[in-house]
Amino acid sequence: MSPLNPQATPFLPAITSLPTLPDAGLTSTLDLLFEPAPELHELALPTLRTLSFESYDDLISTLRDQLLTIASAIDQDEKDAEVARRPLHAILGSHPRLGEPKKETLSQQSANEQGHLLANQEEAQMLKELNRQYEERFPGLRYVVFVNGRPRSEVMADMRRRIERGDIREEEREAINAMCDIAADRVAKLQKSSQEAAEKSA
Repeated sequence: MSPLNPQATPFLPAITSLPTLPDAGLTSTLDLLFEPAPELHELALPTLRTLSFESYDDLISTLRDQLLTIASAIDQDEKDAEVARRPLHAILGSHPRLGEPKKETLSQQSANEQGHLLANQEEAQMLKELNRQYEERFPGLRYVVFVNGRPRSEVMADMRRRIERGDIREEEREAINAMCDIAADRVAKLQKSSQEAAEKSA
């Protein structure tokens, strides 16, 4: 996982300002919505420079479509399919493993989202084992899910389902959608925090 962007800020710039921001401002914004990943920066910066968005949800939807198109274009039977998948898997793998975050690389958003998954030591160990099984089943990928307050038992059942299904293409699609759902949830929380801060200072 790449290190956290040191210039990341706890608020989102106005959506209309994105095309005029320097690269550091755009990557900071992406790092707030997703997790730091140079491969995502490379994919998204040209899009943020050339398109206008009415909202952050609109931006996330556009990036979701781009990532799904990339995933669909990978030929399952192609000799170099594994190589073709590396940039996509690097983006999806930027999210921390559930149940075993590392403080030096964990974003504040992920720490908040995963906090309740770490409460039970025994179940945290089970999550660790499921992470191992998942990454053995899907080399190069990392399990990504929109936790959204769901209990550990439900998350672990989802992990087992996806491991048993064993379909790399479906897994990529689920991970892309989960990553973008997480980003949309972060937007809502960041915008709410900014609004509350503005009201307090008024």
